[in-house]
Amino acid sequence: MLGGVFRAALAMFVVATGAAMAQQYDPGASATEIRLGQTVPFSGPVSVAGAVGHASMAYFAAVNKAGGINGRQVKLIALDDGYIPPKAVEATRRLVEDENVLMMYGSVGTPTNAAVEKYLNLKKVPQLFITTGASRFRDPKTFPWTMAFLPGYVAEGRAMARYVLATVTQPKIALLYQNDDLGKDFRAGFRSGLGDKADYLIVSEQTFEVADPTVDSQMAAAKASGANVFYFAGTQKAGAEQIRARHNLDWAPLHLVCSIASGVEGVLKPAGLDNAEGLISTAYAKDPFDPTWADDVDVKTFLDWVKVNLTQGNPRDTGIVGGYIVSWLAAYVLEKAGSTLTRENLLNIATHLDNLHVPMLLPGITVNTTPTDYGVITRFQIQRFESGRWVPVGKAISGQ
Repeated sequence: MLGGVFRAALAMFVVATGAAMAQQYDPGASATEIRLGQTVPFSGPVSVAGAVGHASMAYFAAVNKAGGINGRQVKLIALDDGYIPPKAVEATRRLVEDENVLMMYGSVGTPTNAAVEKYLNLKKVPQLFITTGASRFRDPKTFPWTMAFLPGYVAEGRAMARYVLATVTQPKIALLYQNDDLGKDFRAGFRSGLGDKADYLIVSEQTFEVADPTVDSQMAAAKASGANVFYFAGTQKAGAEQIRARHNLDWAPLHLVCSIASGVEGVLKPAGLDNAEGLISTAYAKDPFDPTWADDVDVKTFLDWVKVNLTQGNPRDTGIVGGYIVSWLAAYVLEKAGSTLTRENLLNIATHLDNLHVPMLLPGITVNTTPTDYGVITRFQIQRFESGRWVPVGKAISGQ
């Protein structure tokens, strides 16, 4: 009799243990729901980047309508941080401690993500595919729970400098960069690309703050330096201002802008498309409204998704494509995790992406990560703005 009871109890233990092993949940996950968090600048001087949040919300709303991920509904809570670090800290604490999100993903901005990086790593909450390319977020040894999505700003700056050396016989260069980690990374990469010629070739270096009302005085000083090459590294609002200012000064240097300030809808149209003619920048994703991609399967799928699901934001903003891509990556990781929805498992999957084809990335660009190399996108395309659209120059390159 005792033996029968023991065997029955053992059988029940094995079943229960098997179920527990099959389904493992950290805060923010259950058999029916997955909770995700994100902070974005829906307001403030960088509000155009709020498009990432609009796209992310729309993406998971569509996922939920289609049945969710492995049968679970995804609740994405996107909070406005105004591109203000203290607000990002407050919002992130709320998401982790009150909303109990499983992970953070896609949050926008270098200073805002930097403000919460240590907190999230101490809490061991994944901070994945964040919308920045700053070098500080490529340090898995110190901050293993943080992974940036955008191509590295240093690498992009280096590639821009090499382009200048290859195309301008006697360059005299003026730089204008945002006075934070974002701008300083682009500057460091650009100077690195110039090598030991940097101090000789750069005739003007100036900075600006995100909250500055204009960059007119800096542009006037850049022109007065006699530069025939001008490189701008900053966010969208100042990106449009410096294009207009250069035009108003009747100054015609070779004009390079960082990828952050290259969006047609959010930067070039406000600046005046005619004023943007001839700009040089980089890209990593397809422009769904460029006729080049009219028959592309990924683009057709994206445009169908926009038509059905996007209820906020301008579909032509580059942030919509960016939000779509980071949300696809987040969904991919969650799907691969199955019912082992632990933060450690999500990080493990995110750090073992091998030559992954991600919708809307340009040809020749795939996603590769390892536990010691968190560079999600390491290649990009140099491009020139001609007749209202960006035209590729050469093939996809690396800035290493």
